[in-house]
Amino acid sequence: MTPRGFPTALLYTAMIITLHCEADLCPPPTELSHEWLDKFTLRLFWKKPKDLPDNNNIKFLLKDHKEKDTCVPGTDYTTFLLTEDMDSNWTYRVWTNCSQLASKENTPAEITIKPPRPRAKVVKDFKCFADTNKCSWIPVNSTLNLTLSYRMKGESEECIKSLQHCDQPYSLGERNGCDLNINTTDNICILVETEAGMSTFEPVLVVHPPKLNITENGDSLIVNLTTPKVGATIMTGCWQYDVCYKKCSNNETCQNTGSGGHTMTMPYDKRCLYEFKARVKTAKHCGDISSDWSKYVPYGSNKPPDRTLTVVAIVIPIILSICVILSCYCFKRHSAIICPTIPDPSTIFKEMMMNGPRELQNGGNLYKPVPERLEPCKVVLVPENCVLQQTS
Repeated sequence: MTPRGFPTALLYTAMIITLHCEADLCPPPTELSHEWLDKFTLRLFWKKPKDLPDNNNIKFLLKDHKEKDTCVPGTDYTTFLLTEDMDSNWTYRVWTNCSQLASKENTPAEITIKPPRPRAKVVKDFKCFADTNKCSWIPVNSTLNLTLSYRMKGESEECIKSLQHCDQPYSLGERNGCDLNINTTDNICILVETEAGMSTFEPVLVVHPPKLNITENGDSLIVNLTTPKVGATIMTGCWQYDVCYKKCSNNETCQNTGSGGHTMTMPYDKRCLYEFKARVKTAKHCGDISSDWSKYVPYGSNKPPDRTLTVVAIVIPIILSICVILSCYCFKRHSAIICPTIPDPSTIFKEMMMNGPRELQNGGNLYKPVPERLEPCKVVLVPENCVLQQTS
């Protein structure tokens, strides 16, 4: 081909491809298939349709089970999947050409994929502690042999090779547990398998409940809460605390300290028993980590209320009422003495004028002294010689 003929041939080929796609003649990719690189990672692969030139202009549009469109430049696609995200199988469709005009009209290649092993709910209440790198769960069927594996989340080769197995499981009552050799805050995923099937999921991250330190400062109570010790991925100022308390056995009251706050101050009634509990969680921009509620921490005691004022308010009116009643009774009984009847002076003078002379003649009411009784007195003369003898 001459140098002049090469651009013409290339332009002709491009026109054929464009017309081929716009005329709804772009065939779907062929031999669409899949393989599981591990229990989390799926690889889809296919071949370019025939009758299309092998050049770099051919691309593919992939739509996943979440109806998300992805433009794929090559003939394979790798993705990370969890069984907890879907209750059914995964379906993928692949179109030739990523043009929005052409891809919606072309016929796609379609494939439905099952998990590498049957889905099964083998554990419940699975949680990992971000501050100790321990995970625990309750087995659905404790008679089945359970194995646990974990690795970094993602579809890269590095993530696939990071898979580890739980080699030191333990049991605490109805819960089983395992110490992980990885930071639980490093975006990990979990694989749990039994004879019944498998389950893959992201663990719920938790921390232990905060400890409460309650101190008294005058008429206030200060509640200090411990900050969880988690890796450097949890920044300072991300923790929020919910604090609930009961006062004098009343209904529970709850408050939130806000981001970065680990101290709460409140008025203190010394006659009341306070009971506090708390939990901690991260702000939305810091991930999703939380704790259970702590146990109630008591402070103070319930004391009987001071009833002095009540007693005074009741007793004093009663005493005053009794005193008033007694005073009225005594006054009425001895009214003649306390308030004697004073005669009218005109009446006295009138009677004296009318009855005075007769009373004087008859003795009237004149005062008559009572005669005194006199003892008889005897005088005895003593001879002088008797006195002389007595003195001698």
